[in-house]
Amino acid sequence: MEVKKFQRKVEDFTCEHCGAHVLGDGYTNHCPKCLWSKHVDVNPGDRAEACGGMMRPVAGIKKGEGYIITHQCQKCGFERNKKLDKEDDFDVFVSLSKEE
Repeated sequence: MEVKKFQRKVEDFTCEHCGAHVLGDGYTNHCPKCLWSKHVDVNPGDRAEACGGMMRPVAGIKKGEGYIITHQCQKCGFERNKKLDKEDDFDVFVSLSKEE
């Protein structure tokens, strides 16, 4: 049986890092205010990951015309990249490069 690599799942959530209420659009995987995420997916949208750890934004890079955030799970160390969304706090993103 083939597993889908992406499943669009529209969900609102409260950020467990900063407490902001986030309106999901089916592609939302992190808080636009603090950029933190949660390790809940094996493949985007499947909610099949049992870890459930908080994923800290640890790096940000410019790629072409866009930007990429690297999240690292604080529980298991897993890393995943995600495009920066237009709703995301760009100042928080810029601060990632200052932390390295």
